[in-house]
Order: sequence, then C-alpha cells, then structure tokens
Amino acid sequence: MAIEGVPDNMLAAQVIQYNEPYAFNTVPTPTSLSEYDLLLKVKVASLCHTDSMVSAGTFSTKLPCTASHEGCGEVVALGPSVKDFQKGDRVMAGIPYNRCGHCPDCLGPEEFKHYCPNLEGHLGVTTHGAFAEYMLADARESSRIPDTVTYETAAPMACAGITIWGGLVNAGLKAGETVALVGAGGGLGHLGCQFAKALGLQIVGIDARDQGLDLARSSGAHVVIDARIGKEKVVEEVHKVTDGKGVDSALTISDAPDAAALACAITKMHGTMIQIAQPPEVSVPFHELIFRDIRIHGSLISPRLKSESIRMLDFVADHRITVKTNPFFGLKEIPHMVELAHSGKMAGKGVVIIDEDEIRKEKERRGVS
Repeated sequence: MAIEGVPDNMLAAQVIQYNEPYAFNTVPTPTSLSEYDLLLKVKVASLCHTDSMVSAGTFSTKLPCTASHEGCGEVVALGPSVKDFQKGDRVMAGIPYNRCGHCPDCLGPEEFKHYCPNLEGHLGVTTHGAFAEYMLADARESSRIPDTVTYETAAPMACAGITIWGGLVNAGLKAGETVALVGAGGGLGHLGCQFAKALGLQIVGIDARDQGLDLARSSGAHVVIDARIGKEKVVEEVHKVTDGKGVDSALTISDAPDAAALACAITKMHGTMIQIAQPPEVSVPFHELIFRDIRIHGSLISPRLKSESIRMLDFVADHRITVKTNPFFGLKEIPHMVELAHSGKMAGKGVVIIDEDEIRKEKERRGVS
C-alpha cells in the first residue's frame, strides 16, 4: 500500500552474489508494514567488518540482500502496534528484526531476548539493511536518538557502539579497574576507549597498526602497546602497569588468529576475556583456561539490548563521545568506502551520507561547516 510522501521505488546497494561487489539496484520501497515495523528514511549508514562476512557468504544470507546493519533515519511510517515512536522521530535502527516472541529467550529475561533463534533476521546480515534510501526496522529493538547526537555519530552506534558497550557491560568492571582492548584502534576499539575512560576504567589499548595505535591513544587509552613486539613482550608490558597481575578483563575486538590467546594471556588469574570478534576459530592455549582459570564470555551486540541502547545513546550525549568517521557522500560512493576499508588504511568508521540535504541542514543548525 502506498504511503504518502514515500516513493514507490528506491535505490539500494545489495549483495546479489557472494564475493562480488555490491550492485546498485532500483527496488520497491518497503511500504507493507508489520505490527512493530518502523519505516525509516535513511539519513546515514555505516560500514562494519561483518558486512564483508555477509558478502563472503559466512551467514548463508538469502540473496539479494540490501547491505549494512548500521543505519539511522527519520520515521516516516509506523506499524499498527507501535506506541513509543511517532513520525519525525530520529531513530537508530536495532539490528534484530521480528523476534518470535515464544521461544525460551523471548520469554526469559531481557538480557537474552536478542538471542532468539527464530527471529526473521538481522538487518543487513540476513535481511535487508541500511544501504538504501528507506529501510524497515523493528520498533522493539530501535532507539530514539538524543537531540544532541548527530546522525553521523548515531549510525556507527547501531553496531560498533552498542557491541563494544555490550562488551563492557558483560565485563562487569567497576571504576578504577583495568580493561584491555585488543584491537583498540579500530571502529569498535576507539569507541571502547572513550566509553571505558568515561566509566572511570584504566585502559590498556593494544593494536598492530600505527594509525590504530595513534587512534587508541587519542581516544583515551592510558597505556598503548604495539602487538607487533610479540606476545611475551606484550604480557611483560601489561604486567608492568598492573602490579604483575594482568588486567581485570580483556575485550578481544581483533579477529587476528592470535588475538584471543593474547587477550587471555594479559588477563589476571580468574579473570574474564570477552570475545567480540568473529574469526573462523577462536584459539586459546589450554593452560589459560585450566591453570589460570580464565573465563571466556562471548558477547553478541549487548545484553538487555533495548535498554542498553538507550543508556548508551544518552551516555554518548552526556559525555560527548565522538566517532572518527570517514564520510562518503551518496550510495554510489560505497565501493570507494569499501576499497579504503579493505586497504587497511581507514582509521575509524566508514560512513555513507545518504540524505545529503538533511545532514547539511543538521550541520547548519549546529553551526558546523
């Protein structure tokens, strides 16, 4: 059914064949809304490492699929059961879409609802996402963006932000304790450094790229260590700043083959390593688990996804968390963004400005050139 002011067709960047570049297709705008759907006019979407996994067929995604699970925009239409949003709201799209509502995770505590095995999909991963002029999002998973947070900041928060925030939540640390971020200078890592600093944690940032080390340092890491010096020397450096104990918890963000083992090695006895990265295999020497009692906790997006997303966005506003972005203008610039990301030279997040007029107006309202 047509929606007033919404075109019948839209441009979308789609995976149409695995291991091939995105195709730019004109497709029908999604105007048939389910009970809890939000139709968003997409303002900004961003690129994530998981997008390359989707393109490689890692998730057996049904094709064609509109890419990107990091999107935000303005509500232009709502499903009949949506009560807590209205047209014109600025919204960060939550990744899970249409949970079943009757499995043990859906019926259990909020902490695990996003693990529903029967959901219709994850935006941009197994169902259509944000590299388009319009997108559907689930109102039950999505969050209103505070007025002081820009669309360009909000889009990366939909995955990178909430995922590293969720890792810190799962670590359960208190102000004054020490966290290590293995992969501290990437899209997730530089946000994790800022979050952790604002939470009062001591931060050890580890990366293996010069620009990553610089970004971790400028984002608030108290100690920055180059992983290229080797595992034993990294452990020595960590012990120097932790009274020989190791960090209270380590978050593994890098998907390098030895990242998880390094994260465990720098974690104190009986401590917890939070595994966020998604390499093909997670390999850890047995003595870390058995003789040092290191616990490994996998972390998907965030526990209590809706409430933690709201809390995170408010935290971003209150503490002026910033995203190091590499903006590209218009959907058809996405191939250049992907090329830069795959070159290893991108510092921070690649974002595509889809509604250029709105973003220009947003900057004018904020007095930003």
